[in-house]
Amino acid sequence: QVQLVESGGGLVQPGGSLRVSCAASGIMFNIYHMAWYRQAPGKERDLVAVITSAHATKYSDSVKGRFTISRDDAKNTVYLQMNSLKPEDTAVYYCNAVRFHSGNYYPAYDSWGQGTQVTVSS
Repeated sequence: QVQLVESGGGLVQPGGSLRVSCAASGIMFNIYHMAWYRQAPGKERDLVAVITSAHATKYSDSVKGRFTISRDDAKNTVYLQMNSLKPEDTAVYYCNAVRFHSGNYYPAYDSWGQGTQVTVSS
């Protein structure tokens, strides 16, 4: 079955940078669109960035211009480079494969990894 393992989170000061990674197994990684989501305490899980199987990218307005999603199909890994971090970026970050339907992206799998905590604070 699919396994998603996120890593690379930590504590960073406002304005700092961090790169998180997600290693996927149990799926034909190169044919899937992949995405990063985040969930802040008391809030729903939100879609942050998508990278298609053709390596096209899409970002939420809140991170556009600051975050960059990328993927290495040879390593079955998707990355999220986060720059100019703000306290409001504090959340647990998750990845998942996604499907495109009726103009939106939806998680392809119901199971999620453990996520990686990103805390932006001075």
